[in-house]
Amino acid sequence: MATTDKASTRDRLLDAAAELFYREGVSLGVETLCRSAGVSKRSMYQLFGSKDEVLAASLARRLPEYEQRLAPGPQEQDGSPRDRILGVFQRLEKASAEPVYQGCPYLAALVELKDPEHPASAVARGAKEWLLGFFRTQAEEGGARDAKLLARQLMLVFDGASARAGAGIETLDGLTTTTVTALLDASGAR
Repeated sequence: MATTDKASTRDRLLDAAAELFYREGVSLGVETLCRSAGVSKRSMYQLFGSKDEVLAASLARRLPEYEQRLAPGPQEQDGSPRDRILGVFQRLEKASAEPVYQGCPYLAALVELKDPEHPASAVARGAKEWLLGFFRTQAEEGGARDAKLLARQLMLVFDGASARAGAGIETLDGLTTTTVTALLDASGAR
């Protein structure tokens, strides 16, 4: 029974952390986090050494969902590398139209933390490296003249669009797919 209670407490903490950090940023206090999760600070510190560890664990826990949300769906698996890249940006545009969208949580963590040694920074960098690797692989398979450069350009579009849409400055509605199409055309990617 204690194991179930501990797992339940951990899950509540990680769920609350993911929601609060995304909505309010990483600077929220331990009291707020614990109150939202319905757990005591003592319980949190029994499970995690610090709030930083909770943040890192909550980001790591959401990583498979993030990758699945961006990765090509079954209908795109048979498509061209170009289609798979464009699919990521179509999904970004769709997600950014949701009222709860506040940008990429991994980019937000990196920007807010500014500390490359922070445990959550390592998780967030990993998420960004995964996406960069995906773009590079697709660019190589699509015959881009400089796959590494194209992947970096796609990351700039993705992160910039995520940040601007998340801040409510920009409506993406076709903007990223048009921009990415121009980049793909210029690179020779198919």
